[in-house]
Amino acid sequence: MEGTPRVVIIGAGFGGLFAARTLAGENVEVFLIDRNNYYTFTPLLYQVATCALDPSEIAYPIRNIFRNKKNVHSFLGTLTAIDPDAQTVTVEFADEVRTAKYDYLILATGSTPTYFGNDDFRQFSLEMRTLMDAVELRNHILYLFEKATWTQDTAKIEALMTIVVVGGGPTGLETAGAILELYNHVLDKEFNRRTLKARVVLVEMQPHLLAPYPDELRQAALRQLRSLGVEVILENAVTEVAEDHIVLSDGTTIPTHTLVWSAGVKASPVGEMLGVELTRGGRVTIEKTTEVTGAKNIYAVGDMTYLEDPEGNPYPMLIPVAQQQAILAAKNILADLKSEPPQEFTYHDRGSMATIGRSRAVAYIYNKIQLKGFLAWVAWLFLHLMTLLGFRNRVTVMFNWMWNYLTYDRSVRLILDQTPFKKRESKSDN
Repeated sequence: MEGTPRVVIIGAGFGGLFAARTLAGENVEVFLIDRNNYYTFTPLLYQVATCALDPSEIAYPIRNIFRNKKNVHSFLGTLTAIDPDAQTVTVEFADEVRTAKYDYLILATGSTPTYFGNDDFRQFSLEMRTLMDAVELRNHILYLFEKATWTQDTAKIEALMTIVVVGGGPTGLETAGAILELYNHVLDKEFNRRTLKARVVLVEMQPHLLAPYPDELRQAALRQLRSLGVEVILENAVTEVAEDHIVLSDGTTIPTHTLVWSAGVKASPVGEMLGVELTRGGRVTIEKTTEVTGAKNIYAVGDMTYLEDPEGNPYPMLIPVAQQQAILAAKNILADLKSEPPQEFTYHDRGSMATIGRSRAVAYIYNKIQLKGFLAWVAWLFLHLMTLLGFRNRVTVMFNWMWNYLTYDRSVRLILDQTPFKKRESKSDN
């Protein structure tokens, strides 16, 4: 495609995928670069971690998505450098380094967990940002259940069976509820030689859960969590994390070998490669056209960006924002190639929802309609089923959900790595 304008997209998450789909079939050459050869439907990561779904049911090969789109080329690799002056990106894969030129660049590398200055917590924390994170958590919680069957000391058993989830957002609620259901409604039937009951504790430093939601839905979520059996501790922060316990700001010590961190995120460090001024949390400031402020022909979308809404508040780090910004970035690139004026970003907020457990959820549809309990849960199931990629994935996920609901069973109870969990010293975020 010599002579055809080239658009390089870094990141094949929700933002990168939607940008590439918008450009597919157009008179541009698209390089879609990601560290993985698959796209992950991240809202269902917690279901992989809690044995409800197989990893392949929420992941889809990138090359298969665009196999009929001849102008979209997928590459596996990690971004290591951006040269805005030369309009090149440097990518590394399997000890090979390649530099690619671009006419337009779209950055869609998302976010990474933040520990709010307590980076030493990461050594003993499990995260839920990637497919590998979910598999690692699944291995870990199943391994500890097996280990508890060999343990005679009651105090050690209680520590092994205690799971602490930090963060009162949707991910925290979903993870806490699903782990409790897995332990106390599935695994307990298979380990009937001993009584092994899980203790799941959700810790949130704010006085409420689900900060963006109306107070009525916050209270409903709290009631549903507690009715499920999850212990909820509010207005308390984690001040110390060790291999076998955590300490809260009020001095409470909780013996545990499992800390799932879902307390917050910060922008991907890719923004630091641009040489532009970053805002709080490392977010890249973008114009209403999604073009990076102070950088020509470079666009950025999603969690890594900072753009204020008409009220002066930054747009939230949510999937719909990334999707809508990505579509706009792609359309503005096509408009620029035609010497047409760019469009400005307008967010169409369809609301938010969070599932808590079996028949438990809250939903705020179009920020007007409040749903709680079973109706919210059905709405959540329908939305996530419809937004999965691939007909096969939708069918298998629907079948698994029906089976889980009718039998309380989880089919993917596989320990693929029996090495005890030891947190890595460093992990690439690019």
